[in-house]
Amino acid sequence: MKKTVAIVGRPNVGKSTLFNKIVGKKISIIEDNPGVTRDRIYSEVTYGKYKFNLIDTGGIDVSKEVFNDEIKVQVEIAIDESDVIIFLVDGTEGINANDYEVRDMLRKTNKKIIVAINKTDNNKSLDHKYDFYELGFDNYIEISGEHNRGINDLLDMVTSDFPEYEEEEQDKRIKFSIIGRPNVGKSSLVNALLGEERVIVSNVAGTTRDSTDSILKYNNEEYVVIDTAGIRKRGKIYENVEKYSLLRSMRAIERSDICILVIDSVSGIIEHDKHIIGMALESGKGLIIVVNKWDVPNELSMAEYEKLIRSEFQFLSYVPIVFLSAKERKRVHLLMPEVIKVAESIKKEVKTSVLNDVINDAYLLKLPPSYKGKRLKIYFVNQEGICPPKFTFHVNDKGLVHFSYYRYLENKIRENFDFYGTPIILKFKNRGEKDDN
Repeated sequence: MKKTVAIVGRPNVGKSTLFNKIVGKKISIIEDNPGVTRDRIYSEVTYGKYKFNLIDTGGIDVSKEVFNDEIKVQVEIAIDESDVIIFLVDGTEGINANDYEVRDMLRKTNKKIIVAINKTDNNKSLDHKYDFYELGFDNYIEISGEHNRGINDLLDMVTSDFPEYEEEEQDKRIKFSIIGRPNVGKSSLVNALLGEERVIVSNVAGTTRDSTDSILKYNNEEYVVIDTAGIRKRGKIYENVEKYSLLRSMRAIERSDICILVIDSVSGIIEHDKHIIGMALESGKGLIIVVNKWDVPNELSMAEYEKLIRSEFQFLSYVPIVFLSAKERKRVHLLMPEVIKVAESIKKEVKTSVLNDVINDAYLLKLPPSYKGKRLKIYFVNQEGICPPKFTFHVNDKGLVHFSYYRYLENKIRENFDFYGTPIILKFKNRGEKDDN
């Protein structure tokens, strides 16, 4: 299992800048998905022979809490979630009361703590950098997140006790996670699914700290159900941290083949739902939307509610929507057939000859726009992977691929091959070009 590393510290010490430097790019989800969050608090990092998950607590906020409580929540989350904690301090300002508060909390854990003294490229830091040794930890390093100084040395220190990453043995069972914001009925849905079939093989401990796995047997096939609401953290304060539930969801999404987003029919769609869907899409997972609590009277009909969802998630026309009541166990039987259909789609492979016939016809039907006298030419298309399905277009100049034409080609593939509930990835490669990934 991958290790987890968190960056903590008081505000304005450069946590998010360091996060982006370590990840290797500015994190942003595809711009063309409306309403999707533009920032992230969680990412997978590959460094040499090591892979680990990185948490940016600078992305975790508590808007209604007082200043010190905000820091406290961030550090508590990092302590609970992480194997290694990077305690980031500002070398230009020296120690202040909030640094001492973070120190006192971190001292209570047996996690590996690395004090990273940031902004040490500034002359002001010379006056303060030795002050931080008063914090009493074993590991110190001077860095500059802004200017990429000392980052590799920091990562060497972070990974010094990590085992080399090895891919886990492939589990061929379909795994689906029940994700969504707090109090939408995720646990009730899991219980309804498991109780309805009455064939739980066993409960197994989750491979992450914040989810519970159950085995569901349906039509003589085993499925792994990942319930992100399975374990409640101590204290209600976590439930008030919206982005903490995003962190829970991200962990579950990573391990899933299919994500089932649960929406509360009473409160409707909120920004948080869009954030979670954005993460599932970016991770290339199959997706099903469940509208729960459909037993509660609603002003909208099912058709009207579906139309509302489609308008909120304009690029998700391929995603099935299931209306049910987990608590009353009504219409729950409609969900597993959808899971099976999506499971088939995420593994679907298209014959190369048929795929090229479809793309050639689409190309002749609508030529791409020309740019400075040049026009995109498509020589050949092949499928290069599944989960999700990935298609590589061999072209004359990938720089000529306009977003609108990307969408046109994607839609043509979807029209001809039913990729139900699954995103598909189109990659464009110049003829003769080696893979850039």
